[in-house]
Amino acid sequence: MSARMKFICDTERCIDCNGCVTACKNEHELPWGVNRRRVVTIGDGAPGEHYMSVACMHCTDAPCMAVCPVDCFYHTEDGIVLHDKDLCIGCGYCSVACPFGAPQFPQSGAFNHRGKMDKCTFCAGGPEPDTSEAEFKKYGRNRIAEGKLPVCAEQCGTKALLGGDANAIATIYERRVETRGYGPELWGWDIAYKPRNGKPIENKGDGPRVNQMPGAYQNNPRELPT
Repeated sequence: MSARMKFICDTERCIDCNGCVTACKNEHELPWGVNRRRVVTIGDGAPGEHYMSVACMHCTDAPCMAVCPVDCFYHTEDGIVLHDKDLCIGCGYCSVACPFGAPQFPQSGAFNHRGKMDKCTFCAGGPEPDTSEAEFKKYGRNRIAEGKLPVCAEQCGTKALLGGDANAIATIYERRVETRGYGPELWGWDIAYKPRNGKPIENKGDGPRVNQMPGAYQNNPRELPT
């Protein structure tokens, strides 16, 4: 059975460096006005401000696929949502339906001339032959066919952005949450990567953590990274 490819962004690790955005634009030589990935701010200016890297989430029940009148969207065996630019008519329905703002149109002039829709491909190219020149020109580099993961996730300096098999990255995130804590008391940034004592977590679930420090929780502004 093929892996289900998904993205997860850990807001406790994202530092708004926009490295993922830059890596994506450079890897795929994207046109002016198209950002397949962007970083959004959660709680801008408020204590506990966080950041999240957002792109196409490659939904299992994708709304863009449901509203497209020419059926240019399709799922690969890995669950990646791709689109056929030869079929796209530029109606814009997908950009309205997508809750993540993933489908975009390139801006070729001052008045935003619309053309074929563009979106994150999970670095998996399109319907053209894998790693062909035609595929790169329309969809960018096909890293999945090369046995690699999306460049945005690989280039993330803090490993906040994870991309790959949904079960594998969910397991990684679960371990991180167990390390940090649970509920409203997720202990501070200083143990976001490993316990303060450098040892594995001995207590999980609702029990006390051996690395718990008094007053250390994520909503305390003094505990945020500077």
